[in-house]
Amino acid sequence: MSALATPISRQAKVERNTNETQITVILNLDGEGQLDVETGLPFLDHMLDQVARHGLIDLTVKATGDLDIDAHHTVEDIGITLGQALNQALDKTGIRRYGHAYVPLDEALSRVVLDFSGRPGLEFHVQFVKGLVGNFDVDLFREFFQGFVNHAMVTIHIDNIRGKNAHHQIETIFKAFGRALRMAVEIDPRASGHIPSTKGVL
Repeated sequence: MSALATPISRQAKVERNTNETQITVILNLDGEGQLDVETGLPFLDHMLDQVARHGLIDLTVKATGDLDIDAHHTVEDIGITLGQALNQALDKTGIRRYGHAYVPLDEALSRVVLDFSGRPGLEFHVQFVKGLVGNFDVDLFREFFQGFVNHAMVTIHIDNIRGKNAHHQIETIFKAFGRALRMAVEIDPRASGHIPSTKGVL
């Protein structure tokens, strides 16, 4: 195996079934950015496409939920299940651990910085210019990321630096998230199979 080779399998499949949602997530961290998604929430599907394409992750997300009530349970539980799948797929030996990205979209600019520290933490600093994109409640994106960090065991700082269009604000966040994730899970050829921590464990 060459120094640049990745582990044989960095893939996972997780199913989450509750009285509120039924969700399946399949991911391959060493994919090509392919997405197969069906959540019943087209705007969320569009954002998950950003994660897959910019993170070069092959991602399947199938979800049904109590959308007749609202989208809260579905969005949060997708974040939870995605976090569980990533935690299951990722062997932290030899990874870069940290990732960051700035992404612009016209007038909007966002920054995402993350650390696979083994400690869940979310700093979410976003002032949306309006509360809905179409009929999607933008406040639910905080719930998505909170569910994700709690189960991926990752610390994430999300900052929307500027933006006048809520769609642009959100899209820059998800593109930056995908790119930061891609950087952090990448195998570091200089790491020689070591855990990137002075503790020796993450």
